[in-house]
Amino acid sequence: MAALALTHNLHLTPTLPLKATKQHQQPKPKTLTITATSSSPLSGRKLRAAVIGGGPAGSSAAEALAAGGVETFLFERSPSTAKPCGGAIPLCMIDEFSIPLHLIDRHVTRMKIISPSNLTVDFGSKTLKSHEFIPMMRREVLDSFLRSRAQSNGAQFITGLVTDIEVPDFLSSKPYVIHHTINNRKRSLAVDLIVGADGANSRVAKVINAGNYRCAIAFQERIKLPDEKMEYYHNLAEMYVGNDVSPDFYAWVFPKCDHVAVGTGTVCARRDIKVYQRGIRERVKEKIKGGRVIKVEAHPIPEQPRPRRVRGRVALVGDAAGYVTKCSGEGIYFAAKSGRMCGEAIVKASEGGERMVSEEDLKREYLREWDNKYVNTFRFLDLLQRVFYGSDVGREALVELCGDEYVQRMTFDSYLYKKMASGDTWDDVKLVLNTFGSFMRCKVVGREMEALKLPLFFFSMARKKVEWM
Repeated sequence: MAALALTHNLHLTPTLPLKATKQHQQPKPKTLTITATSSSPLSGRKLRAAVIGGGPAGSSAAEALAAGGVETFLFERSPSTAKPCGGAIPLCMIDEFSIPLHLIDRHVTRMKIISPSNLTVDFGSKTLKSHEFIPMMRREVLDSFLRSRAQSNGAQFITGLVTDIEVPDFLSSKPYVIHHTINNRKRSLAVDLIVGADGANSRVAKVINAGNYRCAIAFQERIKLPDEKMEYYHNLAEMYVGNDVSPDFYAWVFPKCDHVAVGTGTVCARRDIKVYQRGIRERVKEKIKGGRVIKVEAHPIPEQPRPRRVRGRVALVGDAAGYVTKCSGEGIYFAAKSGRMCGEAIVKASEGGERMVSEEDLKREYLREWDNKYVNTFRFLDLLQRVFYGSDVGREALVELCGDEYVQRMTFDSYLYKKMASGDTWDDVKLVLNTFGSFMRCKVVGREMEALKLPLFFFSMARKKVEWM
């Protein structure tokens, strides 16, 4: 894509925030001149990027951009709050994103999965290696750390609400203008490109007409337990399945630093989310007896990637792009990973902030790389959710299968390290047979199996060693 060189004298008030430890000062109006075409060298300045949203996706994108030489502005309207989240991250994320160990609240080494009939399977106690665990974190702690690191790499942090975005013609090299408020005072900022990391209800996604997608609703209560009750959850997380707690997902009890998060989620029955929350509270009532609710949280969670994630010089990452996996509901790692990949892609395409980028650059360097790496994982987990979460008999079969040590090992290898798990061919065949046996024992109707083409799917999984989680 090419465009004519244009010079724009924008009499705006650019927001140039100071470091987080200082108070914002009122910037002086100045003229911003942008003369560039897509992929052309920038004269006398660096590429200018705005990242909207300061969660793991936005902070990771801003860090990569700023460290790579791009002039970066990171917008977050409410740094003191955080998205409701179970808080589990894969073990590999600790090293990959250099997360200090002291930020981890709990080292989960035991999981229990409880079926609709209360069949309970211990997941991990025999299969996790001595050095392995599932890190549990509070989002407010993780998000604050990642934002601070982005700032230390040169990103300029703006505590403000984005109210509108002026979008030029998508074939034009004109700047995007971000209108926002800081302490109820209107400001504007002109940038070359935008990274939308502003969650499931993304304003950026609406601006570029990224298309609709289905959203789940996640609801959880943080409950402060008596010491003897909290000790039970010292290194234990629980997952509950059943129509009483969710018609299409699972409910959870996850340990935090000094309390537990008790919650559930659903796509197909969002209006009844409080009914399902009462259901999980009923299931765990003896375990949380005497507890005190200290916080109630609810938030939309995307159910699949958006139809359009790049348009013009705008790219979506994290929840804004729809990067939350089915079946497991995992989103933190994929948010941070997509933000970093997008930021690094922009740095590469712009040659360290020296050149303008185009839509083709973003699609080639970011979107294609992301899809090649993760699209099959998302499709696979989508299928698993439809197979196992569609009815109580399917959920019973899921829990029964989770008792298999081979299933557990493959699950942990894939989840903890985010790479394709290498299984054993004979064990894969046995897994296929055990799956059919579990469904037959749980009386899954043949119509459902035929509709989802389970035989073809599972034998394909065994042959190709498709990633389990």
